[in-house]
Amino acid sequence: MNSALLIILVFWILAIFLGIMSVKGKDMNLEQWTVGGRGFGSMLVFLLMAGEIYTTFSFLGGSGWAYGKGAPALYVLIYISLSYVLSYWLLPVIWKYAKENNLMSQSDFFVSKYKSPYLGVLVALVGVIAIIPVIVVQLKGLGIIVSEASYGVISMPIAIWMGAISLTIYVMISGIRGSAWTAVIKDIMMVVVIGFLGIYLPLHYYGGLQPMFEAIHTAKPGFLKLPEQGLSVSWFISTVILLVLGFYMWPQVFSSVYTAKSGKVFRRNAIISPLYTLMLLFVFFVGFAAILKVPGLEGGDVDLALLRISIETFNPWFIGLIGGAGLLTALVPGSMLLMSGATLLAKNVYKPFVPSATEHSIGQLAKYLVPVIALISVYFTLNGGDTLATLILMGYSLMTQLFPALLFSFMRNNFVNKYGATAGIICGIATVAYITISESTIGTLFPPLPQAAKDLNVGIIALLINFLVTIIVSLIVRKFTTSYKLAAK
Repeated sequence: MNSALLIILVFWILAIFLGIMSVKGKDMNLEQWTVGGRGFGSMLVFLLMAGEIYTTFSFLGGSGWAYGKGAPALYVLIYISLSYVLSYWLLPVIWKYAKENNLMSQSDFFVSKYKSPYLGVLVALVGVIAIIPVIVVQLKGLGIIVSEASYGVISMPIAIWMGAISLTIYVMISGIRGSAWTAVIKDIMMVVVIGFLGIYLPLHYYGGLQPMFEAIHTAKPGFLKLPEQGLSVSWFISTVILLVLGFYMWPQVFSSVYTAKSGKVFRRNAIISPLYTLMLLFVFFVGFAAILKVPGLEGGDVDLALLRISIETFNPWFIGLIGGAGLLTALVPGSMLLMSGATLLAKNVYKPFVPSATEHSIGQLAKYLVPVIALISVYFTLNGGDTLATLILMGYSLMTQLFPALLFSFMRNNFVNKYGATAGIICGIATVAYITISESTIGTLFPPLPQAAKDLNVGIIALLINFLVTIIVSLIVRKFTTSYKLAAK
């Protein structure tokens, strides 16, 4: 066993140990397992929310996009920073309503707002379908990290299976408490490792950031600016808007919000977090540094950029530290995703059809569903070839379809009803499915449009259809309901 693999193993054992210790002396009922008894302070909530940023996508996918796409990769930094502006007003409202109504899952929020358990079923199914690609990202990233850091001793499929089994055991034992405790170590490692790589590699190979970008510009003119077509300015802006609206629609984000002691936590985090997000710049610097030093990576292999240049630069023991940090970036968000998906299926899909189910039986079912979701994710991980960034964008396209129903639910006199919300979500999801399967773009759907319009993120169409259907169906149902009541009198 080489030193890199040994160090990664130490981090894995440490994570499992923290997961076990986090639940010591706790009665792990459904509320403790999913939302930590709603007792997390500012630091743990901050780290849990940060866990949604520093995943294997930011670790490998961000550097991969910088390597393969250049300037368009910066959309990640922009949309995450702007999302925190939205969180300043949005999250305290969600937290307050959840606390007053004792909510435990994302679907519970929509069930309570629209008085419809079957809308909750729909939201839960959308959430589970959308998080599968993101779990795939974590498993694929974990497989890449362990395989590359072990210098090929462990193949990627074996690494993926090992990761899935470890993740399943970890989640079933510790729930969200293990994720929170491990997030502390994960974020310290991420800041240190990524900060060091982002500074050292450009200095080591180019003499600094400016010489690095000059060398890239000379070798690949135009690579460091947004292209005129495709991933152009209009694509960049529309993608940022779409992702900002979808950033807090994820089931695991709602779970993180519910854990807080106070709504003030989120406003403090909204002020601090954009500064913390600047660490992503160092991820991009690593990807840019790899362009001329490990050339030839194409397709899904661009996600290897960070590890390939690191292996060429450092001794195995340091590769072990990088691999350990990467392991934690998969474990923390991956565990939250598995837990959220299992909770949604048990509490918001099974429970409405079996009203007599107790909280204890729902909690047990949620834990039993963890390995089921893990197995499905492993199947797609081993049989999918998309890059990490593509998978993340696919998941966002689905989750953003919940935004109209959420937005309207905050209105004092909400005219949108459960029928409109349900119809809007279904039409939005159907549009996303058609676009994904047919590989359509706005350009292919509407050829006469100018180039700037053709380059818009096609997810905008699904969101606009969602809004229109939600409003129209709600008004029609409201009109017929009013007419029926008048006729009944």
